[in-house]
Amino acid sequence: MIKGDGNGKQIRDWLYVDDHARALLHVALTGKISETYNIGGHNELQNIDVVKTVCSILDELVPSKLNGIDKYEQLVTYVGDRAGHDVRYAIDATKIADELNWTPDETFATGIKKTIQWYLDNKTWCEHVQDGSYQGERLGLVGK
Repeated sequence: MIKGDGNGKQIRDWLYVDDHARALLHVALTGKISETYNIGGHNELQNIDVVKTVCSILDELVPSKLNGIDKYEQLVTYVGDRAGHDVRYAIDATKIADELNWTPDETFATGIKKTIQWYLDNKTWCEHVQDGSYQGERLGLVGK
């Protein structure tokens, strides 16, 4: 077993946000009352592999213009894990697949690329989150 020592080898199950929303709706409409359904992506990856994937996609979509930086992966730095940091989070999503016939539409590769593209397409919103001017208000309401 790999110990969490700031090496990025912690494992998480990754699920695209729209798949999660679709699963919640599917459970609400077709699940049995009082049953529990785990929603998972069947995409267990090490954090460092996710970071490298993000860097690779950014290299493709918006090549670095930073002086001396050819690839975004050159910017990765490792930090120590927080106390009590779990090495692995996992979900067994067999029940939702077997009983409700639900599985994610997106693979990790397609979902992460769509996520990165969303952030690139919504830079102004990202800037407002970073500078503190976005205060969590709902966005996109009709008649606003």
